[in-house]
Amino acid sequence: MALTSGIEMDEMARRYAVPLARYFRARVRTAADVDDMVQEVFLRLAARRGGEALETAENYLFTVAASVLNDSFRRAGRRGGDHQLFDEHQHADEDFSPERVYLAQERLRLVETALYELPERTRIVFVLHRFEEKSYAQIARQLQVSVSAIEKHMSKALSHLSKRGRP
Repeated sequence: MALTSGIEMDEMARRYAVPLARYFRARVRTAADVDDMVQEVFLRLAARRGGEALETAENYLFTVAASVLNDSFRRAGRRGGDHQLFDEHQHADEDFSPERVYLAQERLRLVETALYELPERTRIVFVLHRFEEKSYAQIARQLQVSVSAIEKHMSKALSHLSKRGRP
């Protein structure tokens, strides 16, 4: 389908708005961003068009969608995620006695040892989820496996850590 007029752009929007929304919903945490992302795809498509015909509009549409998604992740990364306000009860002064610091370091060494006992893929999944705070779906896309496989790796990691006396 070649894009040559506003009418054809409207037809594309009617035809692909729902599939695009489904594409974004499967990949982002907040559904509130989905409509904005769909609109951004069509805005970029209209701006890119600039009088030239797009012979493979459908393929190009999802390429633009992937770009919008990447830009969204990049912006979220720059913002640093959610921030919490200081709560005196939650963030009360800690006791940093030498004994407490030593015990914490020992616990950390135990966890580190237990993590290195895991198979590499399981360890990577655990680190991506727990330390980099990625969702199972994000990890599955990154590692090109199913969400079910990620769930199994996490279950294996948590079971192993609990057997090893995870703090």
